[in-house]
Amino acid sequence: MNKSDSERIASVLEKIDYRPTPKKNEADLIVVNMCSVRQSAVDRIYGLLPKFKKLKANNKKLKTVLTGCILKKDKKKFAENFDLMLSIKNMSKLPKFLKLKTKKASNQDRNYLLIKSMHKTEFSALIPISNGCNNFCTYCVVPYTRASLMCRNHKEILEEVKNVVQNKVKEIWLLGQNVNSYKSPSDSSINFAELLKQVNGIPGNFWIRFTSPHPKDFSDELIETMVNCEKITEYLNLPVQSGDNKILKKMNRPYTVEQYKNLVKKIREKIPEICLSTDAIVGFPGETEKQFQNTVKLFKEIKFDMAYISQYSPRPGTAAAKTKDNVSHLEKEKRWRNLSEVLKKTALKKNKKYIGKIVEVLVEKLTPAKDLTGKAKNSYLLGKTRNYKSVKLLGSKKLLGEIVRVKITDALPWSLKGKIV
Repeated sequence: MNKSDSERIASVLEKIDYRPTPKKNEADLIVVNMCSVRQSAVDRIYGLLPKFKKLKANNKKLKTVLTGCILKKDKKKFAENFDLMLSIKNMSKLPKFLKLKTKKASNQDRNYLLIKSMHKTEFSALIPISNGCNNFCTYCVVPYTRASLMCRNHKEILEEVKNVVQNKVKEIWLLGQNVNSYKSPSDSSINFAELLKQVNGIPGNFWIRFTSPHPKDFSDELIETMVNCEKITEYLNLPVQSGDNKILKKMNRPYTVEQYKNLVKKIREKIPEICLSTDAIVGFPGETEKQFQNTVKLFKEIKFDMAYISQYSPRPGTAAAKTKDNVSHLEKEKRWRNLSEVLKKTALKKNKKYIGKIVEVLVEKLTPAKDLTGKAKNSYLLGKTRNYKSVKLLGSKKLLGEIVRVKITDALPWSLKGKIV
């Protein structure tokens, strides 16, 4: 979602004749698109401030803008260091603010998702279908920084998909903080499953991906849609967050471990080739060693292909921040390492099953390779399979953005190696 927002910011700027520059000391304008999901992301912004101060000392014309997800507690400090703080929802007003050279941002809301995005690559498009969230997980700031759920009109989404497919895009990402709670504001009968069917019906050779769904909203209709729509890829990020029911309740995640496991079982029965990733938090306030071991047990049982494991950090304004953060940093580190090791073993075992198989790969980037002395070697390509496995292979730059057939020759925990056939 942050990348998608940045593409829309770029679109607004280019329409008023700004052009990107790789050199910060030549910039007339620096826009920082902030994420507040983790404290480490906020800390990185604070780390930028001395650099910006130095740049502004050497360039009196330089303007700095902060947008994205900004917590109330951070606003006062950042207001002293940026020329403008602007709600992401008011991004369409950026040209006006720049001309006024004001520090005061408007409180008026406007559907910034109507801004035509400048997609970063020619072969992949990030398309938001909604913004904000109504779930209020106790650790999450999204409802406070992005407000309540706002869904785009399905007609606007379909039109954007048609436009990018006409431009030869091979991969569509449908985005939302909770994609499967989608309902079109112009037609309540069009839920997320129906939207997927309509996107799938658009002519063209492209893959459909989406993130991130909530387990509580994952319906049988959605599973059947994934089965019957050939463009929907066999990949799913299904955040579990914890393998302990008491911790899930503290997190305000309205499902049990048993319900989550039953959902995974149902999905895998219908889509045997599905690649499943998840999100998990270790060291949540009050999490005992036994409760953490329940998460370890779940990881061993589910055997995820990938997981995004984070160590809990308090987010001011959330319900969890009002409780004592009583799991030490060292203990969080230990739990993170333990869970990562479980994931590493299951991921490698799953990846080894691909050796000898021929898969489709969307080639995404060309990466220069060097030997131990730093001397350039043959560059290699990186791409993703339909079920979102990373693949490294040899090939030429002209294959960027193409879907190629690849025979898998080797497996690592987080990636595969292969050769084009």
